[in-house]
Amino acid sequence: MNSIFYIGATGLNAQQAAVDTTANNIANMNTPAFKRGAVAFSELLTAAPASLVRGFAGESRGATTPAGVMAAQPSQIFTPGDLRPTGSALDLAIRGDGFIELTSDSGQTMLWRGGTLHVGADGYLAAPNGHRLKAMISMPRDASALTIAPSGQVQALVPNQTDPIDLGEIELLMPVDTRALEAIGGGVFRTPDDGIALSRVRAGEDNAGHFAQGFSEASNVSLPDELVGLMLYQRAYAANARLVQVGDELMSIANGLKR
Repeated sequence: MNSIFYIGATGLNAQQAAVDTTANNIANMNTPAFKRGAVAFSELLTAAPASLVRGFAGESRGATTPAGVMAAQPSQIFTPGDLRPTGSALDLAIRGDGFIELTSDSGQTMLWRGGTLHVGADGYLAAPNGHRLKAMISMPRDASALTIAPSGQVQALVPNQTDPIDLGEIELLMPVDTRALEAIGGGVFRTPDDGIALSRVRAGEDNAGHFAQGFSEASNVSLPDELVGLMLYQRAYAANARLVQVGDELMSIANGLKR
């Protein structure tokens, strides 16, 4: 009888993980380039007692029995979001596949889908979280009219020169398997500790996307879909809570029996 409690507990934990993921998706609806998370469920199995798995002819019909459900680590859904014009030269989006690499003190590869750039105290272009672009684009103090070409070429105007000067080029990283990326917030992802295969390409080449200056990529979260999913998870949570309650009632009846 104790198994009913454990099965109900696994269901409660799994549905709670799904609710938390949905809540995080809704909270980041307006985060530029945010990618929604999704939770997959898998059935837990345990060895069944021999008395429950013997067939009519005395043969075993199976060695396992269901023992609940488990929620896997949330994975990111990398479908592109809509590009919205902002008119700001420091807003940068990627039209298509690919990531911008950021510098990392830990040595892990940090990937960014774009957003609002800013010039750090050291003069380098950086993401909102303060990490510089791996391309190390240094902005002169008196530079103006920053332009980022679809190919990633960065130029700016400086006083006493009529032609813009080249500041560098931003390349794109193309992960072989985006499902292995870990979200760390703000539209930034990192590679797992054991690493994944990455290819560095120029924007527009080898199926990579193009840069879109003056645009911001919206999140790919759909509020109606998230609300429907939230209602389903809450109903499943309530069903598992009821399962635990029924188990408690049965245990109470068993404890109240008199010999």
